[in-house]
Amino acid sequence: MRLGELVIDVKPLRTSAGYRLVFGAQTLTVLTTALTNVAINLHVYQLTGSSVQVGLVGLVFGLALLGGLLAGGVLADRMDRRRLVLSTRAVVAVVLAGLAINAASPSPLLWFVYVAAVLAGGINGLGGSALMAAIPALVDAKQLAAAGALLTTTSQFGAMVGPTIAGLVAAGPGVAVCFAVDALGYVAGVVLMWFLPPLRPADADASQQHPLRSLVEGLKFVRRNQVVGGLLLIDVWAMVFAMPYALFPQLGTEVFGGGPTAVGLLYTAPAVGAFLGALGSGWTGRVRHSGRALIASVLVWGLAITCFGLSGQLWIGLLFLALAGLGDTTSEILRRALLQHYTPDNLQGRVGSLWLAQATSGTAVGNAEAGFAARLIGAPGAVVAGGVVCVLGVCLVAATMPGLRRASLLSPADEDGAEDLAKH
Repeated sequence: MRLGELVIDVKPLRTSAGYRLVFGAQTLTVLTTALTNVAINLHVYQLTGSSVQVGLVGLVFGLALLGGLLAGGVLADRMDRRRLVLSTRAVVAVVLAGLAINAASPSPLLWFVYVAAVLAGGINGLGGSALMAAIPALVDAKQLAAAGALLTTTSQFGAMVGPTIAGLVAAGPGVAVCFAVDALGYVAGVVLMWFLPPLRPADADASQQHPLRSLVEGLKFVRRNQVVGGLLLIDVWAMVFAMPYALFPQLGTEVFGGGPTAVGLLYTAPAVGAFLGALGSGWTGRVRHSGRALIASVLVWGLAITCFGLSGQLWIGLLFLALAGLGDTTSEILRRALLQHYTPDNLQGRVGSLWLAQATSGTAVGNAEAGFAARLIGAPGAVVAGGVVCVLGVCLVAATMPGLRRASLLSPADEDGAEDLAKH
């Protein structure tokens, strides 16, 4: 493979006007949402002086987001996905404007922040499922990995620079301005995506059964399809058993002896690796053995997390975290592309929502599991044990699901996985 093929593939931006609109809207939203993510925590702490309240607002948002994703998956397979994305983003813009007005008032109301967290989480979930389901209709099947990589690049860039900008804005004009800027970002996204074509799912009229039965239909598809089921299962091993982020404060302070500065570096290192991985992701859409590449990238995550737990020195640990971030973003690009490639259009919303819901809940469960494990065997031991379990779990999935091993973005999708192009 030539060096030029490693650079992120921007072909979706050149060939698809619809994708350019989505990419522009998402880039704006990622950057402005980073302001709200920081500002909401600062705002609640300023109002209450309680970290418990900060955590509760996050929990409420997460639960609402989870419910919204699942409901959004059902809706995305029943109605015009463009209309669903536009309407949900418009409502979120109103909610954010309400947060800005509340924060700017002389006596901000805490209960309003909780209500806004429920509304923003649930409505964002509805729109998120629809937007993910819409991507395969906007780009060629061979460009799914490239399209996902471009969106991942923007999200990782936002994760690196967004919190710093948010801190500066909150320390200057205040948190109300953060909320207002985010609201404007959503409005700009609505304006951009207004020009998308109608994105009605295939056989939408045939899927008007009860919502729970409709969701079960999506679960049955995941269970039957080794590629989709395998990539969801492999993500569980990575997120639930090898998610060390909750341990960074303890590791930075007690193990690496660096205090808050070291903790900040620990959180930054995976994002840096992920951003670099996204920039060098051009090969993901061209590799013949997409399923094997996915398995290898998750193994990189697990092994890097294991080595991070064994590192003992901050600079070595940061290198392994950056490597873990690279493996994670590569696996995310391949998982997203394979899921969209192997899922029929009439199930894109429901199956995509299951993946997004799993990513949301899996990270939370993984951080909680890491915290409990650290109380039993210490923080470094918990990290090492989680990484080892992740590696063993990934090997188990790879050994028992040949359909995932044979999966390729370059071959036609079928129930059990596609034949490797090298055999033809």
